[in-house]
Amino acid sequence: MLRFLRANIRWIAGGFLLTFFSSFGQTFFIGLSGEELRAKFSLTDGEFGLTYMFATLASAATLPFIGRILDRMPGRNVAWFVIPCLSAACLLIAYAPNVAVMVVALYLLRLFGQGMMTHIALTETGRWFAANRGRATSMVVPGHQAGEALLPVTFALVAALAGWQMAWIGAIVALMLVALPAIHVLWRVERVPGENAEDGPSERTARDWTRGEVLRDPIFYALLACVLAPPFIGTTIFFHQDYLVELRGYTPLAFAAAFPIKAATTVVFALVCGQLVDRFGASRLLPWFLLPLAVASATAAFLTPVWGVYAFMFLIGISYGFTSTLVGALWPEIYGIKHLGAIRAVIVAAMVFSTALGPGVTGALIDLGIELPVQLAWMSVWCLAACVLLGFISPRLVARTTAHST
Repeated sequence: MLRFLRANIRWIAGGFLLTFFSSFGQTFFIGLSGEELRAKFSLTDGEFGLTYMFATLASAATLPFIGRILDRMPGRNVAWFVIPCLSAACLLIAYAPNVAVMVVALYLLRLFGQGMMTHIALTETGRWFAANRGRATSMVVPGHQAGEALLPVTFALVAALAGWQMAWIGAIVALMLVALPAIHVLWRVERVPGENAEDGPSERTARDWTRGEVLRDPIFYALLACVLAPPFIGTTIFFHQDYLVELRGYTPLAFAAAFPIKAATTVVFALVCGQLVDRFGASRLLPWFLLPLAVASATAAFLTPVWGVYAFMFLIGISYGFTSTLVGALWPEIYGIKHLGAIRAVIVAAMVFSTALGPGVTGALIDLGIELPVQLAWMSVWCLAACVLLGFISPRLVARTTAHST
């Protein structure tokens, strides 16, 4: 692992920074200003959730069109456009004069933060690495967890000293003075896959499907129904964290203090999953990766003592660790790398779409009197059903990829 990291540190570090700074467009970070935004524009939980859903759906609809640019130019060049746009979104959300401008800001945050920053990192990693794709992905995705562990506390400190709007200005400074120049320097040398024997072509890289072929593949839609569970459920819980804290009578500090547990657990299990992916292949691991999320959802639904928060964060950390690495390595394994930018743009759009539905649908149900714990119990059932479906899909994917390699 250390030898691999030393040989590839510049490309791994660039991807890590992209996932880290994607935090400014992630739900957990935007949710830190949720109370202020709702108060500023006199919005209920349901109204703010629907507004957030609308902006996120619009970003999901845009992603397939701009995401395929990664098949035409290097990721470092795309970053020169994406990062300034994300910075502009941070400025808009801080000083939005009305709801319409707030919606535009949310749209840009979701499109260029959660969407394109992550898309660049995982597309380039999937394309650059073959035999060690799982290992490389497992070192890039913990940028998300580093952001979750460090940025909420940083935001809270800056907001306490200078106000929540200045915390967003701090995000702009970090993006333009740290992220953009660092990623450019790290990725100015293009990695050539196969330059070392251990990085050569992998038997677990499928033939190069076009995006049209993928969209006509029935298995693709079955996979989406399963892999969209983690972003939907995770976004739902963290978007409504204030509601859950109030419902259960927790202190905000008790909930916030559990985030480092989630972050640390996610990193550990992302690395574990990377080793498993390189050894067995992502397709073979599919039937198992949603089990921790099923247990985590049930835990959040039924365990009301404050220690249940820490149990939930530990379990969802396991789920996120496996999901981030497995799903990142899955698509090049089953659909190839030539058109990976266009294919992953569709997948990222679907994931963003699921994160839009989560806050919107669940917020509307809360307004109708269906409490979040009840909804989480049904989400646990969804995960268990997905595990059964993936048990049927997995052997077919393995057989298909093996047939191509032979």
